[in-house]
Formats: sequence, C-alpha cells, structure tokens
Amino acid sequence: MPVLDALDRFNQRHPWSHNDHYGPWIARRVAEAGARDVLDVGCGAGNLMALLRRHGASVTGLEPDAALAAVAAARFDGDPAATVVRTGFAGREPGRRWDAVTLVAVLHHMPLVPTLRELRDCLAPGGRLVVVGCYREAGAADIAAALPAALANPLVGLAKHPARADTAPVHMTAPTAEPRETLAEIRNAAAAELPGARIRRRLFWRYSLVHDAPA
Repeated sequence: MPVLDALDRFNQRHPWSHNDHYGPWIARRVAEAGARDVLDVGCGAGNLMALLRRHGASVTGLEPDAALAAVAAARFDGDPAATVVRTGFAGREPGRRWDAVTLVAVLHHMPLVPTLRELRDCLAPGGRLVVVGCYREAGAADIAAALPAALANPLVGLAKHPARADTAPVHMTAPTAEPRETLAEIRNAAAAELPGARIRRRLFWRYSLVHDAPA
C-alpha cells in the first residue's frame, strides 16, 4: 500500500531502536533484584550492558555477530567488570549461573521451549530473568495493539532522530528474524517452564517477561 510504503520510508529516514527504548526498564528490573553478576544474551553493540554497568553490575555479554561483538568489546576495553564474548547463547560458560539474565529481541531467534529451560537453569537461586521479546501477530488483540505503535513510531523517530539518516546506526544492524510464536504460545510455554513468570504486552511490537528463580 502506498501509505504504508511511505511510512516505512519515513521510519527508515528517522531510525530509533525499539529495543533500546526498554533498556532503562530492564536495567531497573535487574537492579531491584539485587543482581551483581549479569549475563546479557545477544548484547549487540553493548547499549544495555552500559546501562547495567551504571547500576553497578558486572556484565558478560554474548554476541554472535562479529561486527557488533567488536564494537561492544572496544566500548568496554579496560573495564574489568564488562566482558564481551563473540558467541551465541550455546557458547556461554558451561555450568555457570548468574544473578540475572537478560535478552532483548533475541529469544525469537532460538527454539522457545528448550531455550526457556536452559535460561531457567542459568539462574542462581533467587536470580531473575528479564526478557523483552517479539511475537507473531495473530488476531484482533494484536492488531489493536499494533495501531497505536504504528502511529507513535514516526513521531518518536522524528523526536529522537530529527536529522535524516542515510544508514541505520550500528546498534541497529543486528540480523533480524520474523517471530514464529504468538503471544499466547509464549505465555503457555512460560507457564510450563517458568512458573510464576509475569508476561505483559508492550508498545512497539514487544512483550516483557520477568521470572524469579526460587531462592
């Protein structure tokens, strides 16, 4: 549709990160749990790592994309409390547990149920999992939630990035994938694998999941 095409072109000229929008919220959820040792899965250029470091946490970031991993590693060069490893979730340190684990727009790249189980096993007693993820739209509720996001997106982009951009910022160059699971399917999987997990639909085509491991 011409209107949608024009809107897409506008958004590309004024890019902003839906994922970074939730960074401060994630950092607060981690900090309020008292987490000192955090694993950030799919850390990208390290934007969330930087927020977590400001809250005093030691952070290990995993990033499989070579270019982004290099950017993040250079960013934290000389910081002994921030480590970037060029690998995916499967390449984490075997058997290690963390006070908190974070994922932003990453979970839909991996098989849902097995990954939720592995994430659960990565948490230290009392540890917290914080996910901001993407879901496949299906049904009237998803369409209704997408409408205000579509209307607000260009306004936020113009406010955050008023100058016209020719290319996307480096932190927005990570490989993308279409979500496979609906929000209902994600809720059902979390109920089975992460009892007590709190899931909420969020603006800008995202959902949040917070799970606290038994102390």
